[in-house]
Amino acid sequence: MLSGDIYDAGNPELIAIWHKAKALLKEYNNADTTNRQQLNRILEQLLGRKGENLWITAPFFCDYGENIFIGDNTEINHNCVFLDCNYITVGKNVLIAPAVQIYTAFHPIKAKDRLSEPGNGAAEFPFCKTQSAPVTIGDNAWIGGASIILPGVTIGNNVTVGAGSVVTKDIPDNVLAFGNPCRIIRQL
Repeated sequence: MLSGDIYDAGNPELIAIWHKAKALLKEYNNADTTNRQQLNRILEQLLGRKGENLWITAPFFCDYGENIFIGDNTEINHNCVFLDCNYITVGKNVLIAPAVQIYTAFHPIKAKDRLSEPGNGAAEFPFCKTQSAPVTIGDNAWIGGASIILPGVTIGNNVTVGAGSVVTKDIPDNVLAFGNPCRIIRQL
């Protein structure tokens, strides 16, 4: 899965990790928001790396959790979705606004190439063929509300991505970028 090759999303090991993440997310999303000790404990079990002073406002959603690495002093607002079928790396001092979606998974475009054969025995139903590519967000970035970041994208340091953007390509350091598709507007 992490190599970028087509993988079986119904693999029993992946399904077990997925279920573990869903149990931790249920606990996190229903926890008392004033109990920082409990929230931090859950995030330490869920994430691949949890930086100091990390704030994630519930609800938060992800696939596996263990492929998410977040730096210090980062805030992730509510209703964010991180499909971490590959690594999602978020730097330090990052602001991620509400309803941001980060996708690492993708599928073949043609339906005949996308569909799996039924009956492989790995899952309750056949999953479509899936590949993944990592997403990286640099230090001091601000990702505006309801933005979508697609697989394989790197967003540089000190970048502001405007609300509602669809980031399809890499964004270099020190720029303001927004739009669908997201494009560089000016240097910062």
